[in-house]
Amino acid sequence: MKIIFLLPLLFIYLFGLVNLFGISPNLATSSIIHFIIGLSLFTLIRYFQTKRHLNFFRDNSLLLYLLSIILLGITLFIGTEVNGSKRWIDLGFFPLQTSEIFKIFFISFLSAVLARRILKNMGKTIFIQSLIYTLIPIIIIFLQPDLKTSILIFAIFSFLVINSDIPKKYIFYLFGIFVILAPVTWGLMHDYQKNRVLSFISPQSDISGVSYNLIQAKITVGSGGFFGEGLRMGKQTQLSFLPENHTDFAFSSLVEQFGFIGGSLLILLYITFFFILFMRLRKLQDKQDYESRYNFFYTLGFSLIFIFQAAVNIGMNLGINPIAGVTLPFVSYGGSSLITFMIGLALLP
Repeated sequence: MKIIFLLPLLFIYLFGLVNLFGISPNLATSSIIHFIIGLSLFTLIRYFQTKRHLNFFRDNSLLLYLLSIILLGITLFIGTEVNGSKRWIDLGFFPLQTSEIFKIFFISFLSAVLARRILKNMGKTIFIQSLIYTLIPIIIIFLQPDLKTSILIFAIFSFLVINSDIPKKYIFYLFGIFVILAPVTWGLMHDYQKNRVLSFISPQSDISGVSYNLIQAKITVGSGGFFGEGLRMGKQTQLSFLPENHTDFAFSSLVEQFGFIGGSLLILLYITFFFILFMRLRKLQDKQDYESRYNFFYTLGFSLIFIFQAAVNIGMNLGINPIAGVTLPFVSYGGSSLITFMIGLALLP
């Protein structure tokens, strides 16, 4: 892996680190610790994969998938409850969000399954098996409850299957079933999840309630102007008018401090990284050996979660899509997210 591949992410992280310092110096210090842990894991994984020619994650993808499923289940019982959700296990030095690390193991496992050449002759069987492997974690994560991650897991499954040798008709049948069952899904959603959708459709209906975050995020972005208010000078952030200003709405805080110029530069860095991922996919898509096919599917899955989280987070900060509680990669504060993405990067070919 050439260093140029990591440069956009390094600049994104440094940009996010300065933004966190502008919000709270203590958050920036914790983020540096998380980054050091993530970088250590990244270096260790890359060393064994490139120097020792091992692929532990690929060769043991089924075991890691099963262990992570067990970890998700344990979280339901002993996880730390925050705002009515049990998604974290307290490790002492930081809370681990088990669904975050699961995403990487899931992509690795599903990539190994879909990389097999037997798919052309066993398309229906492999599709059903893959669907079962996907529905199990979706149900567990939905019960935490965490709707956004459940949707993301299903999106990863759908995207990888569509790009595999499995006949496309199966995935279209599945989409048809989900459309029919959409009213049932709406009925199973928690009130706060429904309110997020309704507040996006009509944000002025309850400006002091569920729409408050959405409205404050847009105000914060607008207050940054072209050049920004300056480091630690944003009134929306410093006076805590903007909730979750270091996690879900870190982008709004960044634009308030660094303005349209800062926000545009950050988006440009993301686009640069997306382009590098796309070029890697182009090189892998026509190769038919098992290792290349695994690398293609893994890169595709990792690209999806990275692009999905960046697009959804920036979109909800700008009021383009409903608030989904999705963090912005390498910018939002969070040890689980940062370390997970570092592990995911280390597994890229």
